[in-house]
Amino acid sequence: MGRRGQGKWADIADGQHNALAFAVSSRDRNVVDMVVDAVKHRQVLLAYQPVVQASAPSQIAFYESLIRVLDETGRIIPAKDFISEIENTEVGRILDSLALEKGLKTLSDQPHIRLSINMSARSIGYQRWMRALKTGLERDPTVGERLILEISEASAMTVPELVIDFMSKMQRHGIAFALDEFGAGFTSFRHLKEFYFDILKIDGQFTRGISANSDNQVITSAIVAIAQQFEMFTVAGFVDNEADAAYLSSKGIDCLQGYYFAAPTVRPPWMIDNEQQLQA
Repeated sequence: MGRRGQGKWADIADGQHNALAFAVSSRDRNVVDMVVDAVKHRQVLLAYQPVVQASAPSQIAFYESLIRVLDETGRIIPAKDFISEIENTEVGRILDSLALEKGLKTLSDQPHIRLSINMSARSIGYQRWMRALKTGLERDPTVGERLILEISEASAMTVPELVIDFMSKMQRHGIAFALDEFGAGFTSFRHLKEFYFDILKIDGQFTRGISANSDNQVITSAIVAIAQQFEMFTVAGFVDNEADAAYLSSKGIDCLQGYYFAAPTVRPPWMIDNEQQLQA
């Protein structure tokens, strides 16, 4: 092929790349606009996924609350479809605040459950989020003892000293802390020892399909040993089949979470119970 032909194909490739980049950029803008509009009109709600005891899967240890937004048609949009575009923005902080407000109300309304709520290290300095936490703890003192705040490894390591100080203050109220997505980032063992997390959630890349992956079996065993050394409960997420559940249980994992047990739902058991009582 001559240089002219090569140039022609290069122009076509550049055009396709630019078109794809424009499409991706437009999609991201549309996603952000949709979330901004949902937040503006408070069209957000929580979905709940149970975290079960590995030794007794019928027993629920706690629920994880997961933020959802509604688009203009009322369709529920899961966080995975938008969180990467907004998590470091002002909209992300507002969404964190709404999730906390709704989660604390659920804990107050449902005194028989424990609930984990996701947060970011940036939430600590956000006045609305801190105000919501303070108000929730003052309104119902039992909430703190049933609240678990989840922070991802990557987020915790952006400002570890700030997170450590915040955790120390909040643990006096009985609040537990979970280190999410452990293994995906670069937490130093020095910081891990200083954090005093109560729960360690193993990143899904190591637990998904683990019954057939010898490399991930070795890594997960090492993580379990670390958690036991630091007296942390372990949670394995993304458990989607019986073989993985059985393997993780046999290796000393404390709790399991995933579609094998239940998908996240915006209609948790207590909501269904309330509806049935109203219909009776």
